[in-house]
Amino acid sequence: MMPTVREDEDRRGHARYTLVDGAHGHAWGVCAEVEGLFGEPGRGTCELFGWDPRAEVRGWVGDRVWLVPDDETLGPWLLEDAESVGRPRGADGLVLTGLDDYEGPPEGHRGRVRVHDGRRLLGSCREFARVLPPKRSAPPLVLRGLVPGERLRAALAKGTRRALDLEQAALEIRDDLGEPLTERLLWARVGAWRPASEGTDRIDLELDGELFTPVPEHTRPVWERWFAGPPDVRGAWAGLDTRRRVAWLDLVRERACRRTRPDRQAGHAYVLDGRHVTDEPGLYLALGEAVNGPGGYFGGCLAALDDCLRGTFGYTAPATLLWREAATAREHLSHALTPDGRPHDLFGVVLDVLAEGGVRVTLA
Repeated sequence: MMPTVREDEDRRGHARYTLVDGAHGHAWGVCAEVEGLFGEPGRGTCELFGWDPRAEVRGWVGDRVWLVPDDETLGPWLLEDAESVGRPRGADGLVLTGLDDYEGPPEGHRGRVRVHDGRRLLGSCREFARVLPPKRSAPPLVLRGLVPGERLRAALAKGTRRALDLEQAALEIRDDLGEPLTERLLWARVGAWRPASEGTDRIDLELDGELFTPVPEHTRPVWERWFAGPPDVRGAWAGLDTRRRVAWLDLVRERACRRTRPDRQAGHAYVLDGRHVTDEPGLYLALGEAVNGPGGYFGGCLAALDDCLRGTFGYTAPATLLWREAATAREHLSHALTPDGRPHDLFGVVLDVLAEGGVRVTLA
């Protein structure tokens, strides 16, 4: 059975999901329940022969795992949300899967690579190979109890293949308070529809699941927390592991892009609670809350932090920042690696970026 996201529409007073036309912005329809939102996106696979480990690689490996070829004419490539699926070809091999591995090697590349997760060298192999995953059929994305707009009613009445291809669309998602949370882009091609059980004015609309990338299943608890509305206390993310902190940060960023927030006046004094800054997403979550309160956003990478320091994200230079328990971040972030595997002091670089943006930081 496909995973289901539910909402009592009558009690909440609004529908959580709106299917919006990507070209013209009109609403195809609204509903309170979607099946197929969560699932397992297609993952790229690579096999590492002659694996020489430098650290244990088991289960989830990291949010950003870099493969660095010995051939210096080639740049490193990336596996996002990488997992180890064991050694099916014997003790000297390792198989990794990951998302968005479009930054890959040249076609047919099989040379030696080193592998790291941005913090430590995981190992190296004498030969690298891509593995094409088996073709899987994707379940449809089903919008339950959809109230269709006039344009969608007309398309369904026409019923031709061309009319049922709604083309580029966005599934806009709101929280229980009715505030914009995030959206998912897709190519909306209608596969089927039928009257919904809620009444004759509603339908269950099936969209082609092959044209939709589901939200990874492991992020479901994070999404469900945000469905209830933004956190009202700082550090609600502190008990999450790195993988789910990444999911939390993604929603913080996406929600911030849909809201406007006035900048504070220059000279404001901020306080960063550094007790839980044990990884990179924790750094940006704590910094976002220091500037913009619980669930606040202030960058998710160095480039985004630099952008936020330029204004329109709640901050005006100059300002001060008291970074409490800074030793925790120094311990965990000072010995990072760049994509090509060189030593990198992320903690020091963040301090430099803040200083260049007009923030005078006091470490405590």
